[in-house]
Amino acid sequence: MLNVAVILGRLTANPELRTTQSGISVCSFTVAVDRDFTDESGNRQADFISCVAWRQTAEFIAKYFSKGKLIGIKGAIQTRNYEDRNGNKRTAVEIKADSVSFAGDKDKGQQPAGSYAQTGPGYAQPHQAAQPSRVAQQSYGHPSSYQQGSFDDYQEITPDEDLPF
Repeated sequence: MLNVAVILGRLTANPELRTTQSGISVCSFTVAVDRDFTDESGNRQADFISCVAWRQTAEFIAKYFSKGKLIGIKGAIQTRNYEDRNGNKRTAVEIKADSVSFAGDKDKGQQPAGSYAQTGPGYAQPHQAAQPSRVAQQSYGHPSSYQQGSFDDYQEITPDEDLPF
């Protein structure tokens, strides 16, 4: 059986961190995820997906994420039954977050370091080049000139050309 959910969206409110009676951290939050299409009037719809995280993942989310932040989540869909205040039986559907990732800045004009900006069809250039660390140089044994390069060192191959390998 397979139960994997991966979403990318923005937090609709600050995550709520609580602790169970046994001392386990749990964090609840909702993520707004845009749909891939627009309606007849050109408006884009969104789904609001409930999520829950436990233990260190819950503490990480509560510490580093807030309302409006873009978040990537990998987890599993789970359901649970409960009884509301009026005695009605309800079912909650949510994603249990196993891992989360920073996905970008709240400001639309900024991109995270090391990300790629689209500059033409099928061609990307780095937004900000990351410098190799001395640890990486030592552990792999490559000189720094091997690890550093520029896009001018590469040749673009158009779809109508034969591949060189």
